Amino acid sequence: MRLISMMIAAAVVASPVFAQQAQRSSNPQGVQIQGNTNIAAENKNVAAVAVGEGNEAKNTTGAIKGGTQIQGNTNIKASQKNAVAVAVGKNNSAANEAGVIGGK
Repeated sequence: MRLISMMIAAAVVASPVFAQQAQRSSNPQGVQIQGNTNIAAENKNVAAVAVGEGNEAKNTTGAIKGGTQIQGNTNIKASQKNAVAVAVGKNNSAANEAGVIGGK
């Protein structure tokens, strides 16, 4: 669980560095950002569990997802504490999302 938290924290810390310049994706579902984007996010004691076929459980904090176009300055300040997402059964999904812009 600590490994997951550290990986999420590393991705969040690296996000503002990559988002400072205009990003364009050849994929129509990609993210396009023009302007400054600042993301300050924090996860504490998070867990995501998926059991069964085709399930999805996730904890997402401070993210810009695919299919998003942002022009101008964007500030995301998000925090989750003791968040748990559990999906049990066929074709179920559960998510805790704080400070998330964009699609699935």
